[in-house]
Amino acid sequence: MPQVVLVHPQIPQNTGNIARTCAATGTELHLVAPLGFEITDRYLKRAGLDYWPYVKLHYHGSVEIFQAYSRPKGGRWLGFSARGSCSYIEYQYQVDDWLLFGSETQGLPAEVLDMCDQVLYIPMGQPHVRSLNLSVSAAVGLFEARRQLSDLSVKPEQP
Repeated sequence: MPQVVLVHPQIPQNTGNIARTCAATGTELHLVAPLGFEITDRYLKRAGLDYWPYVKLHYHGSVEIFQAYSRPKGGRWLGFSARGSCSYIEYQYQVDDWLLFGSETQGLPAEVLDMCDQVLYIPMGQPHVRSLNLSVSAAVGLFEARRQLSDLSVKPEQP
């Protein structure tokens, strides 16, 4: 299934929330440095609570290192940006896609956007609101990909 990639995330709570979403869905999470926090940051751990053992976490020291890791595996780089050219809802996802999200303050760097196979946007009904929270954007993008690929079969265990 698609994997989530955070390029230069700055806020540990957002990354922790995204990690929780990835743990709940069995989605691999890739963090691309530099990060605005330490992986051991207490806020990052607190946001993920007891879910950290279930996160399939990968750390990459730079975009170039991530590129060397991901390109041989195949799949498309799908950047999410307010400057995207295609709505994330209208796009047809594939199981080997990489969903890339940038930092909370800068978004995806221009050089990363240039490397993407497609840049998607999440439609906003209010023009004065420039973006959604990073953890919300990642969840929206991931769950749309999973919906299209019919992988919403994971259900909580019954007591």
